[in-house]
Amino acid sequence: MASGGAGRGSARPGSQPKRLEETMRGRLSGRECLYVPSCRFGLFVALRHWCPPGGRVLMSPVNDDVIFFVVLAAGLRPVQAPLHPLDASIDIDAVPGEVWSSLSAVLTTNLYGNPDPAPELRKKCDELGIPLFEDGAHAVGSEVGGRPVGAWGDAAVFSLSKHVGAKAGGFLALADPGLREAVGRTCAELLLPRRASAELAYVVRPYAEGAVRGLGLRGAAWAAMRRLGLTEREEIRMPLRPQELARAGRSAPGLDAHDPWVRVDMHDYRLAPGRTRLRRIGRKLERLDDVLDACRAGTDLLLSTKWAKPTGGAQPLFRVPLFVADRDAAIAALARRGIVVGYLYDPPLDDYAGTDFTDPSPAPEAARWFARHALPVDPLRARDVVEVLERSGAQPVEAPGGRAPRDPTTGGLGPTRG
Repeated sequence: MASGGAGRGSARPGSQPKRLEETMRGRLSGRECLYVPSCRFGLFVALRHWCPPGGRVLMSPVNDDVIFFVVLAAGLRPVQAPLHPLDASIDIDAVPGEVWSSLSAVLTTNLYGNPDPAPELRKKCDELGIPLFEDGAHAVGSEVGGRPVGAWGDAAVFSLSKHVGAKAGGFLALADPGLREAVGRTCAELLLPRRASAELAYVVRPYAEGAVRGLGLRGAAWAAMRRLGLTEREEIRMPLRPQELARAGRSAPGLDAHDPWVRVDMHDYRLAPGRTRLRRIGRKLERLDDVLDACRAGTDLLLSTKWAKPTGGAQPLFRVPLFVADRDAAIAALARRGIVVGYLYDPPLDDYAGTDFTDPSPAPEAARWFARHALPVDPLRARDVVEVLERSGAQPVEAPGGRAPRDPTTGGLGPTRG
């Protein structure tokens, strides 16, 4: 017993990321995995490795603005894709031929864990000779075409802040294991040295948040942070600051000039991790299967309600998009029950950023409909959410007509469900 404790305490710092990488490698059918301090950092590394500056990247307009700024920081031009309206996945058939021929890469989103059509995107990218990148931040545990999300792209990135709940860390997965050394060197060059103050804040944060929740002071704490200028978002989207962003673009590729945008919500996104942080992440990752089982059960319940628009087999979603006629009223009703609705991406990125910084979608209506009406619900609070929505009288919104829903388990179109 004593020797076991000594072994754990004396573990070399480098061995902890390796254990995390081995765990993720097993989840991705043996793909080579590198531990990175955040999903956004891993994505920047991948974009820099594969895409020359000035290239064009097809991506979803219903996505976190941080990811948009990572693409800009890599010296690339975001190109917004048309989407399927019920799950905000890329609508391949609606992308014009001239857009496909202009691309340097494709970036999936797998929004809330609903997979993009990776098999078809893989085929299209192979035809064009361009890389496919998978953003699996929301999609640990999701599958498409018989493979895990992240097992289709040339590279894939994952977040340990979502399903894992570690509030730090991620992975960069590689299709070609021979690239590990070169990509690892790029990661090392871009990392900032760990800071003792950042590690202490990471250790203390869960206890502080638990105390706030236990005392019922969430609202007061949030108000105090706003008064002290410690929050960076007043609205769903962060301030664009177009003049400053244009100046930063002249320094691309590079993270330093774009840091004010890329760091939002996670200032430690490129810090080398300390041992305590890695140990906590490891403990969280060990419990991932239990979390995924609970998410799948909650997803099943939510997809059975009148507010859902099922598109195929249930995945262990990070958030389940319900569709309500008055989303603001639903959000307010949930807030009164202590249920916070996050991960809203409204307006779409092309409406948010404008043509100075992105090519707009050729068919923006579906993305606008989804961004306006989707109510992303935590499946771990499924029963509470259903109760609140039923009591509040929330009404479902009619889905836009047209094409059949897509089956996210296969990547193709599935039967319409009533």
